[in-house]
Amino acid sequence: MNLTSREQALLLELTQALSSSLDLTEVLARSQGILTQLLPCDYAALCVSRPERPGDYEWLGLGAPGILLTHYPELAAVEFGPEPQAPRAPDPRSRKELKRSLLYLRCREMGLPLEQVLAVLLDLRQDWHGGFTLYREHALPFTEREQALLEDLTPYLANTVRNCRLFAHEATRGDLLDALFHHQGAECIVMDPPEHERLRTPGATELLRRWYPEEQKSLPQELRDHLERLQALGTKQAVGMDTWTRSGGKQDLKVTFVQLPEQRGSRPWVLVLQECSRAIPMPEPWRKKLSAREAEVVQGVLSNWTNETIAEDLGLTLNTVKTHLRNIFPKLGIESRTDLLYQAAWRQKPG
Repeated sequence: MNLTSREQALLLELTQALSSSLDLTEVLARSQGILTQLLPCDYAALCVSRPERPGDYEWLGLGAPGILLTHYPELAAVEFGPEPQAPRAPDPRSRKELKRSLLYLRCREMGLPLEQVLAVLLDLRQDWHGGFTLYREHALPFTEREQALLEDLTPYLANTVRNCRLFAHEATRGDLLDALFHHQGAECIVMDPPEHERLRTPGATELLRRWYPEEQKSLPQELRDHLERLQALGTKQAVGMDTWTRSGGKQDLKVTFVQLPEQRGSRPWVLVLQECSRAIPMPEPWRKKLSAREAEVVQGVLSNWTNETIAEDLGLTLNTVKTHLRNIFPKLGIESRTDLLYQAAWRQKPG
């Protein structure tokens, strides 16, 4: 979308605030005033949950009253029912019908005069689900332009939550760079672009040796090149550019590039290296509803393959894959590829 000069300035200021710390509470506090200038609202809230713990919400409110956060599971059950839902189109009900809805009436009983709500769903492919919501207590609806602005902000919000969750423990310690050396769950390499390496965790060298056997001495060239591009682009990065994936046989190497807050006069980057399964497991109840071929198509979607890749892998035409998907969605009670990924991730059970 075409931004005004004021919107561009506020967006730049906001993205800088979102990357200014690895403490999520601190980041949101710095961002609140800028956000309400860009997207006027009475208050906002960030909610994070994990697929294996439905109903267990981690809340951070930007001016939101505590009663909203405390009673959100009850309100969500009234509005959405017991199953998670993908983002939906604006409610087509008339204002008179809306005022008779259970959600509207329950909010009034609790002293929450909510009139307008605008929400986005954050990255579904992490081990967490997130939602960011703006609330208005007056009847003026959010405009299509405001919806588009919030959608433009979504990748920045998702990356902020991801980075803060990755390094929440390290961010509370005295020296972040030293703390990263002991980071659990992934291997890390800390760089001053483009060439200077500050440190790497003990397993990083062996991990790189497995994936880049031809490059033994330093950071692989393709990772150095990608880091240089990110450094040059600054806040103009496209969505998803800060994640690099190299495909292997049964696993992928995922490299997440995170620019750290200022440390000792500079802003280093940390590369988080993780070996991960390529696919979200398919929920077993789905297999009973699908034919063998449909299950293979679904597994292709859950492997993040395009329709073209699925067609090539299964020896089908592109139109046949599209036909299978049109038949699959109603069988599973879902509406889209995004909804399929969301529902599959939600239904994962702890190992």
